Amino acid sequence: MNAAPVQQAAFGWQQGWRYGLMGLPLAFVALPLYVLLPHHYARTFGVPLATLGALLLGARLFDAFIDPVLGRWSDALFARSPDTVLRRAAAAALAVALGFALLFFPPEMPMPALLAWATASLAVTYGAYSALSVLHQSWGARLGGNEEKRSRVVAWREALGLAGVILVSISPSTLGLPATTVLFFIALVAGWLAWRASVPPPAVRPADRIPHAGADKATPVNLGLPLSRPGFRALLAVFMVNGIASAVPATLLLFFVQDRLQAPASWEPLFLGSYFVCAALAIPLWLRLVPRLGLAQTWGVGMLVSVAVFVFAAGLGAGDNAAFLLVCAVSGAALGTDLALPAALLAGTIFDNGDRGRSEGVYFGWWNFATKLNLALAAGLALPALDALGYVPGTRDPVALQTLSMAYCLLPCALKVLAAGLLYYLILRKTQ
Repeated sequence: MNAAPVQQAAFGWQQGWRYGLMGLPLAFVALPLYVLLPHHYARTFGVPLATLGALLLGARLFDAFIDPVLGRWSDALFARSPDTVLRRAAAAALAVALGFALLFFPPEMPMPALLAWATASLAVTYGAYSALSVLHQSWGARLGGNEEKRSRVVAWREALGLAGVILVSISPSTLGLPATTVLFFIALVAGWLAWRASVPPPAVRPADRIPHAGADKATPVNLGLPLSRPGFRALLAVFMVNGIASAVPATLLLFFVQDRLQAPASWEPLFLGSYFVCAALAIPLWLRLVPRLGLAQTWGVGMLVSVAVFVFAAGLGAGDNAAFLLVCAVSGAALGTDLALPAALLAGTIFDNGDRGRSEGVYFGWWNFATKLNLALAAGLALPALDALGYVPGTRDPVALQTLSMAYCLLPCALKVLAAGLLYYLILRKTQ
């Protein structure tokens, strides 16, 4: 009867920051790869944009498709010992640091050699980054506990990840790229040292592996295991639809700000900063709702808040900068549920399926694959659709700007409503 309270007390703030700190450098490296790298190679080395686009697309597809394989590798490491996991995590962290430095500071060379250098450096950086991410996420999922504890584990990781996003949003322009790289190295070392000092995952008893008759003890751990579980397929469907809904406005944000709002460039850091800061500040507030409503219900509330705020944003026009700042703050607060709760639901799904302690890595491999596929689908759907409907960047045509507002505001609303419906019909209704 006292097991749950003991587990909850064992994961206080001291353990929270020790485990979660690695989320900061992981988020710190992700943003430069997506945002700074294309601009850096185009402006500094003169690489054509079309070439950069093809190079980055290939690297991202490689990154996405290796995640399930890395998940199986992670499970094999956890089967040995937590110390083995930490040693491999240290090697992955070293590879991330090396790849990052080689990528942003290449030697002088002809264009074909530079492209080959960038391709190899991207492969090393993305591969090591994904390996480190899967190991870190699997460690957190294996800590177990009730819904409240699982949400706290994820919340620490995501909140410190948001701190990394905010930090890297500021440091390149204020400190410069070399100093930012040194800061990343320091954060990576600090994250690994803190992780090593955190509580290790408990040993899993056979009873924990097979909580019900539907779980087959003889089921081999393979890449397709998670996809064979109906509970995971249901959660993944909700996660992907909701993820695309969040990725579409992220893809179109600067177009909306510059063309629809016609806001000065000085407003852009305020919009981004309010979004991420409010997401981080809101996570503890959402966690207060979890013991009362449950993980899935709280996530659903966050979806409905996003719908309401983007319906409001659809009516904004030129000069409505202060109103859009409010939109960024409220939508950022709603983002807190997307960051803290789905992965906690996944940890519970792994336990319910009887797979705890042996296949968390494979589950998170597919989970990360879906996350990266969402980003690709959002850009692949929204940008060509806008182009086909007559929108071009810099336009002041009222019809084209209305089309942009519909894509930025109303398309995500429709997807969020669909995600909320799937959440109810596939998950919540079955628990009632």
